[in-house]
Amino acid sequence: MKLAITGGTGFVGRHLINLAVARKHAVRALARTPQSSIPGVEWVEGAIDPARNLEALVEGADAIIHVAGAINAADRAGFVSCNIDGTAAVIAAAQRAGVNRLVHVSTLAAREPALSDYGWSKAEAERRVEASGLEWTIIRPPAVYGPGDREMLELFKMAARGILLLPPAGRLSLIEVGDLARLLLACARNPGKRAIYEVDDGTVRGIAHKELARALGDAVGKRVLTLRMPRTALQAASLLDRALRRGKAKLTRDRVRYFCHPDWVARRSMAPPVRLWKPKMPYAEGLRLTAEAYRKAGWL
Repeated sequence: MKLAITGGTGFVGRHLINLAVARKHAVRALARTPQSSIPGVEWVEGAIDPARNLEALVEGADAIIHVAGAINAADRAGFVSCNIDGTAAVIAAAQRAGVNRLVHVSTLAAREPALSDYGWSKAEAERRVEASGLEWTIIRPPAVYGPGDREMLELFKMAARGILLLPPAGRLSLIEVGDLARLLLACARNPGKRAIYEVDDGTVRGIAHKELARALGDAVGKRVLTLRMPRTALQAASLLDRALRRGKAKLTRDRVRYFCHPDWVARRSMAPPVRLWKPKMPYAEGLRLTAEAYRKAGWL
């Protein structure tokens, strides 16, 4: 296939591109800055806006896999610009170029749009996709981890120090990046009914926060002490992070609301059919392999 990929320089995008090339697909990917040459990959320099960059990206493609998106922003306007307007621009480019197949990467947070600006923006992006008239599939991953990921790196570092700060009690799902990449390619190859899929590693009822802490400890070879942080403490920490790092703060108020929600477990009723895809990487093994990759890279 000829695949057009947004977000190709990010964590998920890089794994997706590597897998697509390994499977002999031709890839055209968008990048803001010059990239190293990869056989089988044509880089289109530019951002999602202006439209001419997207037109060059999608021209002649069999399918578009829209990975690009903001998981953190200084304010709601930042989420609107990247997640909503960016998705609308991709849809418009596909319509102009006559590319009918779109695989859109959303998030479990989209099912709780009132909870955070992030979730709201991804839910609005989903609405644009559903109204597009294209042949679409929407994928809602939970927390994505794996080699090269910097979002969960801090959790591994805390576990390596022997202590993990946890949000209030809750459960979540995980998915390893290689499993997610396989699903995105499967959806691009197998057009069918329009569908929204919630995906994970197959752990029924998800993972309790303390279970995740133990698994992270096992991955780094440490016995981990866990301390549960009340919402008020996390809110205070977010104010401090904003004061210190301003627009680059990681623990925003938006993220505090997200972290404190008790249920980020993928619903079995919305899982992809097994004939299309099933996960291969259980979280205990995946976290261990991720820790090994962090050490090899000198990150841990």
